[in-house]
Amino acid sequence: MERWQNRVAVVTGASSGIGAEVTRKLLSAGVVVVALARRLEHLEQLRRELPEEEQRLRLHIRQCDVTDLGDVNEAFDEVQRELDGVDILINNAGKLSGGQLLTMSLDTVQQVLQTNVMGVVQCTQRAFESMRQRQSDGHVVLINSIVGHHIFNPLPGSQQELNVYPATKHAVTALTELFRQEMRDFKTQVKVTSISPGLVNTEMVPLAYKRLPMLQSEDVADAILYVLATPPHVQVHELTIKPMGEPF
Repeated sequence: MERWQNRVAVVTGASSGIGAEVTRKLLSAGVVVVALARRLEHLEQLRRELPEEEQRLRLHIRQCDVTDLGDVNEAFDEVQRELDGVDILINNAGKLSGGQLLTMSLDTVQQVLQTNVMGVVQCTQRAFESMRQRQSDGHVVLINSIVGHHIFNPLPGSQQELNVYPATKHAVTALTELFRQEMRDFKTQVKVTSISPGLVNTEMVPLAYKRLPMLQSEDVADAILYVLATPPHVQVHELTIKPMGEPF
């Protein structure tokens, strides 16, 4: 991680779970972090809990809804103006709403699609624009899921609750390869990586699944730091992480 010291990472969905944990680890590694989330009070709490004043000074927080293009543009404009651009983007913001796709509110379906797909596209476009302008050897990380590759059956006795979520994560799988090809064809040194965890113990996991083996947010954050630490000629395209004993 030495080459990333004092460079700038933007983390979306940074107020809890994987986003908060990777923010802490990046700060510990000497990276300047811009933490974006809808819940500003959670970001403020994250900053208060940091163990060192130096880390608190390197953390920049901003309220941002990745589904709102105006929010996204204002956030990245501010990063460009105050920090001279982005070197790392962690596309972590995500949404899962329980229910069945055949009967659930279309407004809810649209919110999940906007967060998990368009939020990724909007943030990646702005980050890549910054990296390309400055000829940065940047890195874009997309938090995917095992259901972005395979949809498992629901637990016995229960209905499928994932609805449109797997479709959005399959889109992230496709976006990863599309971004890789475009970054190559634009003659840049920007990397892209998809991280696909199994069940992670976060507030997004349905209650019925909480009794199954789960990863912790720290495990996924460690995987993100691993791919960021690879040498310039190595690109980890897809990294799948499962908890021991996962039944899927």
